Amino acid sequence: MNQKALTLLESLTKNSMNIQAAKLDLVQKLLAVKKESIIEKINKILDKEMIVGYTAEGKPLTKEAYNKRLQKAEEQIKSGDYLTQEEIEKESENW
Repeated sequence: MNQKALTLLESLTKNSMNIQAAKLDLVQKLLAVKKESIIEKINKILDKEMIVGYTAEGKPLTKEAYNKRLQKAEEQIKSGDYLTQEEIEKESENW
């Protein structure tokens, strides 16, 4: 392994260890929390920021963004703005 690759690997390992240490520190702090309101605030932050899925293009989706897309899709279905499987199959014959 060349020096450049070794340096990169060491950097990645160090970053991973720093993240793990930060997680452990956070867990210890969470275990010491006495106020429910603090836990609720942390949950709101995590719900807003955590990745729960990805778009067809591979872009990450937070729970909030996922729910917005789901709501939009439901509205499109209610308004009739969709294609049936048969319509898609017929359309795909021309591709």
